[in-house]
Amino acid sequence: MTTDPRVPLNPQAPEGLSRRARYFVEVHGLRVPSRDLKLFREAWLRQGIPDAEIDRAIAFQERWGGLALPPAPEYEGGPRVLEADAPEGSAANGWRFPAGGCRVSMAHGFMIGPGGEFGIDADHWTPLHASTEGWVEALALASHAGYWAKSITKIKGSAVEDLNLDGFEPVPEVQGLADTWWRGKDSLIAIYRGEASGFSAPHCLRAHIYGGLDAWGLAGT
Repeated sequence: MTTDPRVPLNPQAPEGLSRRARYFVEVHGLRVPSRDLKLFREAWLRQGIPDAEIDRAIAFQERWGGLALPPAPEYEGGPRVLEADAPEGSAANGWRFPAGGCRVSMAHGFMIGPGGEFGIDADHWTPLHASTEGWVEALALASHAGYWAKSITKIKGSAVEDLNLDGFEPVPEVQGLADTWWRGKDSLIAIYRGEASGFSAPHCLRAHIYGGLDAWGLAGT
């Protein structure tokens, strides 16, 4: 008996994620059919794409391809489905490949950078997290915090720069670069700098403050 490829499957979370992120992927995610990028290798080689870059895209596809996750709090929800495509770039400027199409029409695309960073390609390349795992961890943390917080405050622009992070520590598993998460004694703060950096637009800076978290709400974070 074969499985109908049109029917979404419950995904198994890739190794290396936190327990919270594994739960998020396996409970809230869907696995949909994805392309076998090995079929494109010869065509991409003829286009001058290095073999090593094709291997990177294939490895991403085998780990993440076809994984549909709930919308991200920012970036208009993030990719619809994690899905690699043809690498683009050069030896001089580095190679990147798409991480998955946007949910809506946007002025940037989601990309995987030369070192595996997950980011956006806007006016220029802006890494958000050091890896795709970091992006998924951030999604899982936002879902967790949003459920358990007694209050969620959203601020933007220059007010984000005035946030007092004394007494807070970075949440390491999100592997934050442009985007960072901070943990306090009863709250979590997510700072989204990607669009502000990618478009050189300080007014695009955003932050979400999840307040009133008890020990259970902070558990696993």
